[in-house]
Amino acid sequence: MWTLPKPRYWSPASDPEITVNIGGVRVALTGDVLDRYPESRLSELLHSSAHNPEQILSLCDDFDQARKEFYFDRDPDAFKCIVDVYYFGEIHIKNGICPICFTKEMEFWRIDPGVLDECCKSYLGEKEDELREIASKVKVILEDLEEEKSVTRSQRCQRFLWRLMEKPGSSLVARVIAITSFLSVLVSAVVMCVGTIPELQVTDTEGKLVEHPTLEAIETTCMLWFTAEYLLRLLSAPNKLHFALSFMNLIDFLAITPFYVVLALTYLGNTSMMELTNVQQAVQALRIMRIARIFKLARHSSGLQTLTYALKRSLKELGLLLMYMGVGIFVFSALAYTMEQSHPDTLFRSIPQSFWWAIITMTTVGYGDIYPKTTLGKCNAAVSFLCGVIAIALPIHPIINNFVVYYNKQKVLETAAKHEVELMELKSGSAVRRKSKD
Repeated sequence: MWTLPKPRYWSPASDPEITVNIGGVRVALTGDVLDRYPESRLSELLHSSAHNPEQILSLCDDFDQARKEFYFDRDPDAFKCIVDVYYFGEIHIKNGICPICFTKEMEFWRIDPGVLDECCKSYLGEKEDELREIASKVKVILEDLEEEKSVTRSQRCQRFLWRLMEKPGSSLVARVIAITSFLSVLVSAVVMCVGTIPELQVTDTEGKLVEHPTLEAIETTCMLWFTAEYLLRLLSAPNKLHFALSFMNLIDFLAITPFYVVLALTYLGNTSMMELTNVQQAVQALRIMRIARIFKLARHSSGLQTLTYALKRSLKELGLLLMYMGVGIFVFSALAYTMEQSHPDTLFRSIPQSFWWAIITMTTVGYGDIYPKTTLGKCNAAVSFLCGVIAIALPIHPIINNFVVYYNKQKVLETAAKHEVELMELKSGSAVRRKSKD
């Protein structure tokens, strides 16, 4: 370390320029530039007094009084971005610099984070969200690994049951339960579809076709499994209110409820407490609700979950798509109605009726139930489906890109969380070995 000579003193405040050495990179800064941010570390260093070397050393790692140079053991690449705030009043995070580490550099140099440009703020926000997601995933993994001795026996049983029902990767039994649940959803969906085939139906006492008893037995078995699964998950849930109000759990509940409501209505109809016609109508309506159980697949499929989250992130693009299609449907249906009025056999009776033609034309479906017969109407139809192709194609790429980005991001976050847990285990193991040696 360099020491100050006693015969004469020098103060940075008496010199309009100072030189800083950041990791071997020398930068000369003038006093008028540094004074633009008087609360920063470099500005305070400029106005510090050489009569107090401890004050200077509290602001830098070392200094050379003869060369008027101050040394900092910091990242020179990050400092190049820090210097921009003195000249341009804002900072951009350059490529290759970790935004989280850069915020620590800003804290060290005492630069207000508000000077970050808007694009860098959003980028920093994304990285902070990623770190929070990694931390939450690490927390979940650690909760699965640790066994607290202070909890009661009932709490241990509850946690064991929760891992068994909610976390297939925790054990072989949990994986078997998840696979069974997945297959039950598929079997139930297949039975629901096959049960509508007339050749596989049987005739009841009133001469009506109903589902085959074997299919009903399979349906009942699947519903009993869904019911037991839902109740076990509800009983073992740490927060039962949050569990009950969760979107996927609401779908599970809606998929189970119609089965028992149908049983209740059938019983009431058989006991003559309700009119048989009303019961049959209610049963038929509730049977349609069985299609909700297909959404249970999303709880077992990470791909469907990723698709759902990607669509949520693409609401703006989907809104633009609907807006483009809505404007096009309104314009081309109105033109088609106007142009086809001169034809005696026109199929365009009104503008609202023309909406159907515009929808199937712009989406290039073209059923052919409604079509133009005049020359101008055919030209309008040609322009409408060309515009429809363009309107649909424009937002598709951002939506696909959001799906790919989110899917890759989830894979990276899961890998990072596992590596973080492995690193923590290595650190804890090395700490235990050091203690045993001591």
